[in-house]
Amino acid sequence: MSTWQIDEREVEFKAIRAQGAGGQNVNKVSSAMHLRFDIAASSLPQEIKQRLLALGDQRITHEGIIVIKAQQYRTQEANRLDALARLQALVDSAAVVRRTRRATRPTWSSRQKRLEGKSLRSGVKALRGRVRDGD
Repeated sequence: MSTWQIDEREVEFKAIRAQGAGGQNVNKVSSAMHLRFDIAASSLPQEIKQRLLALGDQRITHEGIIVIKAQQYRTQEANRLDALARLQALVDSAAVVRRTRRATRPTWSSRQKRLEGKSLRSGVKALRGRVRDGD
């Protein structure tokens, strides 16, 4: 399997303020990073682009742009590297070709076991009924 390296010139970064508690410094420093990656305009192979667009990932917009927000670390550079790593992981997951699933029939033995289990449950549930007088 070959991994496709993402060209950093195709990625757009924007520094934003991180959410959550952070003390006095939180309102002054923009340490979180927004990563934007346009799938259609990228140099990725067409098959990977199609698989990325077909993913049901909430980070991919309707326009085909991947948006990743990284705010785990205290520095911009660490958050930038984290966002790039997450983008690379997303592209790598789309690069893997899934094997097609072939429908199979259950074996005779598995069908017999299933029916046996059903009859046992049926017997247990029948015993849970209301007790009647011996008329």
